[in-house]
Amino acid sequence: MLSACTEQEKAKSITVKNDLDTPRSFETVELTKDFLKVDDLSNIGIKNSETQELLVTQSIDTDGDGNLDLIIFQPEIAANSSQTFEIVSVTDAERPEAKALCYSRFVPERTDDYTWENDKVAFRVYGPVAQKMIEDSIPGGTLSSGVDAWLKRVDYPIIDKWYKKTTDGTGSYHEDTGEGLDNFHVGPSRGVGGIAVKVDSAYYLSRNYTQWRTITTGPLRTSFYLEYANWDAAGNTIKESKVVSLDLGQNFSKFDTHIEGTETISAGLTLHEKDGDVSGSKDNGWVSYWQPIADTEIGTAIVAPSKYFIDYETYDTEVTDLSNAYAHLKVIDNKVIYYAGFAWKKSEQFPTRALWEAHLNSFAQKINTPLTVTLD
Repeated sequence: MLSACTEQEKAKSITVKNDLDTPRSFETVELTKDFLKVDDLSNIGIKNSETQELLVTQSIDTDGDGNLDLIIFQPEIAANSSQTFEIVSVTDAERPEAKALCYSRFVPERTDDYTWENDKVAFRVYGPVAQKMIEDSIPGGTLSSGVDAWLKRVDYPIIDKWYKKTTDGTGSYHEDTGEGLDNFHVGPSRGVGGIAVKVDSAYYLSRNYTQWRTITTGPLRTSFYLEYANWDAAGNTIKESKVVSLDLGQNFSKFDTHIEGTETISAGLTLHEKDGDVSGSKDNGWVSYWQPIADTEIGTAIVAPSKYFIDYETYDTEVTDLSNAYAHLKVIDNKVIYYAGFAWKKSEQFPTRALWEAHLNSFAQKINTPLTVTLD
């Protein structure tokens, strides 16, 4: 077997190309060992060929076997252009410093939440203990496979801080003291990106996740695995699991969903008090809900690659929390990929509906025309 060093010498450089008329940044490029023709990613660095600057990278063991499978980085590529990067050997001491802004963890001190964040947004989902509390009529539980939005307006991590002040009684994440708050109600709704299966005119839902596994946290990405108990959709047994990831600089979590028992799924956005506006673009593959929340506004959205996106629908019912805007998505080889996220007006990221929808069109264009990478 050739050594990693010998294989690395073959790799030399890669070229990243942007085919769009807009500059690209905060988009993550993934490189595998096979693509780079190396046996080990632990000593790999990526250097801008023009500036000779080492880029921030993150190496990831995707399957938990103890071996690194991916190295990721976020290049800046001008419109309609390409950039070359050298593949080099580096020591840990030589790597550029970077804060671990992409973070997630299981939260046993708050029942069994799983929570994740980056420099823009934060989310959480609910586990089996929270479900059983509802089933056993114990106060404080949550029965939902919906996705909660934590409305942060700072670019540093808040998960541990917010949970600590709530559990030790020194404060509450339901109150905004300058960093944001959790005042986004989920209940049995789909929240921001929970799924359903539509049969005829009815929507069927899974319950809380049953298994979790953290895959990675770091400067560029956090990702984790969730599994659900098999669930019923009008006599069809649905098997569901997913890998959720959130990258630096993005308002959207990526949901890489494995699903069996249905040819389509519907990813939803709660309509809350039904006092907002649903909009969407079938051609660009997104649906959005812009709504008032307390003394401000929030935009939520589902965006999917064109091969998965079928259409969108506003589902309005008198049953509390079950009115949602849905993106109908095609299952291809038991897989669906979609993105779900939000922008809170007080974060000043996309403070108007027009800016938010412009971002959705831009984001959709980018996921349908990804950066291309060639080995030189």
